Amino acid sequence: MRRLGRILVTFLAVSGLVFLGLIGLGSWAAIHMAGGDADEVPERVVLSLDLDAKFRDTAEGNPLAELAGERSYGLRRVVEAIDRAAADKRVTGLFATMGHSGLGLAGRQDLRDAVTRFRASGKPAVLFAETMGEGGSGTLDYYLATAFSQVWLQPSGDVGLTGLWVESPFIKGTLDLLGIKAQFSGRHEYKSAIDMFTETGFTPAHRENLGRLLDSWSEQIVAGIVAGRGLPEAKVRELMGQGPFLPAEALAARLVDRVGYRDQALETVVGTGSEMAEEMDLADYAASLDHPRGARVALISGVGAIHRGESHRGLDGEGDFGARTVAEAFRDAVDDDKVKAILFRVDSPGGSYTASDTVHHEVARARAAGKPVVVSMGDYAASGGYFVAMGADRIIAAPGTITGSIGVFTGKVVLDEFWKKLGISWDEMHRGENAGIWSANRAFSPQAKARIDALLDHIYADFTGKAADARRMDAAKMDKLARGRIWTGADAKESGLVDGLGGWAEALAQVRQVAGIKAEDPVTLVEFPRPRKPWEILAESLGGGVAERRILARLQPLLDVLSSAPGAQLRAPDLRGPR
Repeated sequence: MRRLGRILVTFLAVSGLVFLGLIGLGSWAAIHMAGGDADEVPERVVLSLDLDAKFRDTAEGNPLAELAGERSYGLRRVVEAIDRAAADKRVTGLFATMGHSGLGLAGRQDLRDAVTRFRASGKPAVLFAETMGEGGSGTLDYYLATAFSQVWLQPSGDVGLTGLWVESPFIKGTLDLLGIKAQFSGRHEYKSAIDMFTETGFTPAHRENLGRLLDSWSEQIVAGIVAGRGLPEAKVRELMGQGPFLPAEALAARLVDRVGYRDQALETVVGTGSEMAEEMDLADYAASLDHPRGARVALISGVGAIHRGESHRGLDGEGDFGARTVAEAFRDAVDDDKVKAILFRVDSPGGSYTASDTVHHEVARARAAGKPVVVSMGDYAASGGYFVAMGADRIIAAPGTITGSIGVFTGKVVLDEFWKKLGISWDEMHRGENAGIWSANRAFSPQAKARIDALLDHIYADFTGKAADARRMDAAKMDKLARGRIWTGADAKESGLVDGLGGWAEALAQVRQVAGIKAEDPVTLVEFPRPRKPWEILAESLGGGVAERRILARLQPLLDVLSSAPGAQLRAPDLRGPR
């Protein structure tokens, strides 16, 4: 009966999806029959970009949000579209709106570079901000805004150039009060993910690590504002951290160009009268572009926390990094004779050591098979995220990418005293001295602690050894760069942990170099594994079993048609970066 109920629920859910899809398909057909092709690019057009919208690092979005018309962008496609627009005679300008961008620092830097290249074509790029702060820090938002040739601020907004701030909770005191003992060990002093359980504040190593991270980020932000606004560096350093600035103050300090509203800002770029350009969303423009066929390059994404098994992605488009899925993608790309190279996008704070090593091995196999691998790092490539990347032919990081954290930790919390406070008692039986090594009801015995230390030492030696080989460093130098320490991409470039700085455009340039593809020849990026269709994401979110998948498989032809319509406790050794 339970199985029958699950089948019925799944069938009803799919039926509902089909019904909604038919409505969407009918609406789309009606719009196109009445008004022509909505994707046609006008002869004079200004591209609009909503920086408050959701930005994705993978092709898969939120199918329900898409059905509801919620706007989202793929960062790679946005960068590509802006670069194409710079040379497109139909595009006369770029107009962006901002309140608070959800992009990380690396994503902002990728977008900044694209806007800078667009401005180099002689076309205006105007940004309108309702605010860059309003009760929160607007430092990173303002940093992104300064890439534009003209910055507008609404009269009720502010420029929250308040500087950078980092804070972290430490719960050791709470655990002590509850009678909970945290038994964690790491390699080595900079591996700070466990400090929140074992310390009451920043250790000297933790403070040193975060301090350099803040310094490097501050240097990058100041340099970006100086370049974008043409202000003296001393003046920018003086203003940095003095916000929030009222509109009149921001105008007087030359932080913004005009104070006004969106319609007024838009008019400066679209024009008026007979010469007025039409406004078109950048996502629609990107969808209208032709993509000449060229050398086939596999695009593989490793986004989220790394774990063994398959990758999972929910209806919200958020997901994780399943080593089995990524490893199979590498094998498929290697087996595809048409694939000339592999572009591996990594945006991960780390995770399982075993899973990370699985992917690292597949990168090595791909290279051995004659398929060069270039890694493009997002906001994070820390610990396990660096492990999977370090064996590539080229590693490209954004200046602000959190990189490194070469180290490992593991441990558990011990609850024996806590249970006593609740009047709960436990009993146990075992066979084998270390059978209860991971039990939360007993502390590590001396024998168990010795095994844990041996395991951590082995993993650290393996990690640093493979990193030293990949980066062609001696062991002593690698150990100084490792020990769990994090670096910005800019600092990692200086120390030799990465090869170059940049985003998607730079990564593609490096792919051309390692694969011997001429700069003027087109490249076709093919995603491995193929992006799932919205109905497939829905099926996984429903937790469908074998019977449910059979029902969905029978409906696949219809669903494919619909989805093609437009509009439609830490126990395992853990390679994670800071939290």
